[in-house]
Amino acid sequence: MSTYSQIYIQIVFGVKHRNALISPKWEDELYKYITGIIQQKGQKVIAINGTADHLHILIGMKPNCNLSDLVREFKKASSVFVREKGFCPFKFEWQEGYGAFSYSHSALDNVIRYIDNQKQHHKKSTFKEEYVEFLEKFNVDFKNEYLPKFIEEEME
Repeated sequence: MSTYSQIYIQIVFGVKHRNALISPKWEDELYKYITGIIQQKGQKVIAINGTADHLHILIGMKPNCNLSDLVREFKKASSVFVREKGFCPFKFEWQEGYGAFSYSHSALDNVIRYIDNQKQHHKKSTFKEEYVEFLEKFNVDFKNEYLPKFIEEEME
């Protein structure tokens, strides 16, 4: 008997220390590189976009995929990719951890639109506000002291 599934996960993660290091000049290459890694692992990228300090990726995931392994692999490989290409004059690294949020098939159009409009969305709100809003919307129990440090906190 075959296994049938529909698993949709939005992954949200940032640049280490929330530094705004992702340049519009090379972000498309980064997105294509990450997409390639995810596809090589047998998963499907439905949407990918972000801002200078963080990314959102919506994937269609197979049940045999270990999400934490997948995220670790594409974050590690893409950090090396950015450094080897010389895209960034500073040390480029992703933050530890990530947010992962599941969606039904009927919600995909809205999630894709949300991801596609990241740059416009962040003209009105910060990444921290967005991240906390996700955690609250999905009823994720969290403590502020365990959230990643956001650049605006480090400047205080």
